[in-house]
Amino acid sequence: QLQASGGGLVQAGGSLRLSCTASGRIFSLNTMAWFRQAPGKEREFVAAVSPTENNKRYSDSAKGRFTISRDNAKNAEYLQMNNLNSEDTAVYYCAAVDTRGWVTSSRERDYKYWGQGTQVTVSS
Repeated sequence: QLQASGGGLVQAGGSLRLSCTASGRIFSLNTMAWFRQAPGKEREFVAAVSPTENNKRYSDSAKGRFTISRDNAKNAEYLQMNNLNSEDTAVYYCAAVDTRGWVTSSRERDYKYWGQGTQVTVSS
């Protein structure tokens, strides 16, 4: 139901914009988020956005460089990533909670719906 796209190969210092589109279910009243998993590491939280975008949460590594946003009319969310470095190399997953609300959780177990992931590779 969630499809992530926009990943690719980029040089350090560059930018990428990830997109996540939903189908089969409307997520306009649900918090959506991005997680990532680097090789050999556990999946980690990146950013989350509440339904009206009035509440956003970022990991320490994402603050100041990444911006999460959403377009409820398109049932989609986005992650603008700037000033990328090699530590950002990972598979990025979009996710959505099942319940309505404005809480932006960073806990993986709170998210029921997951996209398939899109690879981001940053070359140094």
